[in-house]
Amino acid sequence: MTTDSLRSGPGANGRTSGDRARLPVREHLPACGPAAASGVPVLDVVVPVYNEEKDLRPCVLRLHDHLSRTFPYAFRITVADNASTDSTPAVAAALAAELRGVRYVRLEEKGRGRALRTVWSESDAPVLAYMDVDLSTDLNALLPLVAPLISGHSDLAIGSRLARSARVVRGSKREFISRAYNLILRSSLAAGFSDAQCGFKAVRSEVAERLLPMVEDSGWFFDTELLVLAERAGLRIHEVPVDWIDDPDSTVHIVRTATEDLKGVWRVGRALAVGALPLDRLARPFGDDPRDRALTGVERGLARQLVGFCVVGVLSTLFYLALYSLFRLGVGPQLANGGALLVSAVANTAANRRLTFGVRGRDGAVRHQAQGLVVFAIGLALTSGSLAALGAATGSPSHSTELAVLITANLAATVLRFLLLRAWVFPARACPEPEPEPDPDSEDVR
Repeated sequence: MTTDSLRSGPGANGRTSGDRARLPVREHLPACGPAAASGVPVLDVVVPVYNEEKDLRPCVLRLHDHLSRTFPYAFRITVADNASTDSTPAVAAALAAELRGVRYVRLEEKGRGRALRTVWSESDAPVLAYMDVDLSTDLNALLPLVAPLISGHSDLAIGSRLARSARVVRGSKREFISRAYNLILRSSLAAGFSDAQCGFKAVRSEVAERLLPMVEDSGWFFDTELLVLAERAGLRIHEVPVDWIDDPDSTVHIVRTATEDLKGVWRVGRALAVGALPLDRLARPFGDDPRDRALTGVERGLARQLVGFCVVGVLSTLFYLALYSLFRLGVGPQLANGGALLVSAVANTAANRRLTFGVRGRDGAVRHQAQGLVVFAIGLALTSGSLAALGAATGSPSHSTELAVLITANLAATVLRFLLLRAWVFPARACPEPEPEPDPDSEDVR
């Protein structure tokens, strides 16, 4: 299966990514039901391998035994062979024939990300996971990893070797590289998760269906790109501290992998900066809790927009006052006020466009700035009128009095500015309501 076909084809549930405007509400997966009765597993654990003829059999046997003894749901183990050239295919095929719930998938191209994308896209399981073949991570963390996804609490889950309560045994070189890499992610991409590269992750299938077509990397950076996009889209990522022992026989080429990762950081950072990724496709409806869904009369996103608008407004006001004081040194109060308002209005519209109302990309930017200038004109009329009234009343007011009047006028203009930005400049995009499912008992269906 090619990357292009994955980007345009349906996901695990047979629906294309454009069928819905947003992700559905997370639901707790039932312990038993039609899916369980039909033999569809709840969990599909992928083990990507390349030339692992020695470690593959003990890994799968141990993993299968652990899941059989401890996991309360139906499961599947999928060995994803990345074009191995040794006897790995024969070992994998033998395991699939020997053990119930084990299957083997062969890919003719290398790349861990390519293997995960292919298997996850084709899987019918509602929870998808993967782990490295060396089983460096203690398997006792597997159930805590997938439990928040099964319960509907989280969208993705990752094992973390850098969490406070994790216990890790590895060399100083790998420890330094891992911490340095995650520091780079925090500083350059504002990543909030603690460990991007631990080979122990899980995702809900409906999230993978939307998220995988956005991930370009097919190698080791696949994990990082997946997590960064999910986090930027506002999805919930659960972290599990793990016990982890380094594999001294690991075949990962550290320098080459680090170089490719840095290239990936630059590519993803640039795409996020210009708004080239349709992250709105990953939005969850507000209120997964049924009590929240029952609320009426509450506009979705209003609280978040108010917070963003207030933060931008405070910064814009400080910027405006600084500009006014600077311009006032050379010109009269009206010109200083007009110039300060004009410059700060352009910055305010750009900041609110991206931070408050979540509009990214260049589409409509000119129109938004033009509408923002209309809002600016209203603010100019309020503040200039206040200054004119002050001058008429007192003759020669002090600078502090001018600032006090301007602050009061700006507070009044701020309320009107938010209403105009929300209702006119950046109106909420209407999402089509999903069509109701047909009733199997109705006469029309029959």
